[in-house]
Amino acid sequence: MVPRYQTPEMAELWSEENRYRMWALVEAYALEAWEALGQVPKGLAQRLLEHLKKHPLDARFAQRVAELEEITRHDLVAFTRALVEWTGDEEVGRYLHLGLTSSDIVDTAQNALLVKALDLILEELFGVQEELKRLALQYKHTPAIARTHGVHAEPTGFGLRFLSFYAAFQRDEERLKRAQKTMGVAMLSGSVGNYAHVPPEVEAHVAERLGLIPEPLSTQVVPRDRHAEVLAALAILGGNLERVAVELRHLQRTEVLEAQEPFREGQTGSSSMPHKKNPVGLENLTGMARLLRGYLGPALENIALWHERDISHSSVERVILPDATTTCHYALRRLRGILKGLVVFEENLKRNLDLTRGLVYSQQVLNALIALGLPRDKAYAIVQRNALRSWEEGRSFAELLEKDPENPLKGERLRALFDPTPFLKHVDAIYARFGLS
Repeated sequence: MVPRYQTPEMAELWSEENRYRMWALVEAYALEAWEALGQVPKGLAQRLLEHLKKHPLDARFAQRVAELEEITRHDLVAFTRALVEWTGDEEVGRYLHLGLTSSDIVDTAQNALLVKALDLILEELFGVQEELKRLALQYKHTPAIARTHGVHAEPTGFGLRFLSFYAAFQRDEERLKRAQKTMGVAMLSGSVGNYAHVPPEVEAHVAERLGLIPEPLSTQVVPRDRHAEVLAALAILGGNLERVAVELRHLQRTEVLEAQEPFREGQTGSSSMPHKKNPVGLENLTGMARLLRGYLGPALENIALWHERDISHSSVERVILPDATTTCHYALRRLRGILKGLVVFEENLKRNLDLTRGLVYSQQVLNALIALGLPRDKAYAIVQRNALRSWEEGRSFAELLEKDPENPLKGERLRALFDPTPFLKHVDAIYARFGLS
């Protein structure tokens, strides 16, 4: 991920040094299991763990792995040789990686890192949910125009927009937690996944130490549908991020201007037009959503590998797993900041509600005429012809209806229908479904 879109937490999590630290932990926990089985001398794992605590694997270690990989052309072999050098413990080196194959270490460590990455994403998602909940409650009973096909429809509660986004992100939370559970497996099953050189007890011990569960059936790798599920959850979350971004971008258009992303002191909107306040943060989120969707395709293609394994998935995952989780974390954090500083122009909400000179109350009038006993077709014809005249002539819809001789609704009875309040009568019931009041 390019530094511009990194977050400090994800940059550290997916750093080369941290990846090697996780590999080393897997190796150490495997040694613990071998010790418990009486297959290697006691104390090796503890010596390795203590050395790693006193001398954490850092950039110098990563550089040494890179130097050795130039010779071995194999990253895990280079890593194990560098680790033995780093510890200076030949006895540890003798039993390190006993019975294991590269994917046992790489897949297990990668899964553990993915679980941690999803923890970071869920934490940021919770922050977004809290901001949406705040806005939903703040504007719960604020009338605003709803739009279908981009055209004014009927009045609604402005807060319902934010509540709808809140509900979507709750579903994202559920999907991410399911994907995290799916991803939370350890695999130490040997060269072709049949435990020929390493017993299942080793896998079980390492899994427990990492807070994972054993993979029920691997080949030489963890099945890649697990990874695809994570990327699918992130892609859907990206869709919901874009949904919020597109809606708020629309509301910031000059002709609408019901809401605006924060514009901070010293910020500039254009290099050539000093008056500009552009929704650059929201547009950035639309771009991030495109990336999140894009990562899913390669993850789906990674599911089908040759026989027990090949490495066609490897290069792909080195890019898409860190980048997708980092992109999502960055986007959620940016959205959270936008929501926290969102400016809402309530005077423009009212202006836009009245923009069509009362046409948005046409269904109210239609239903009232039907309640008076008029056939639906006749009632519809009365309302439609006056609505079309209002559009074409730029006149008040209520005034045209008042003067229509076929319309039995007059005076106060007619004017009462041009009130947004009835459109919000069930808002409390909707909010109650989310435990909000």
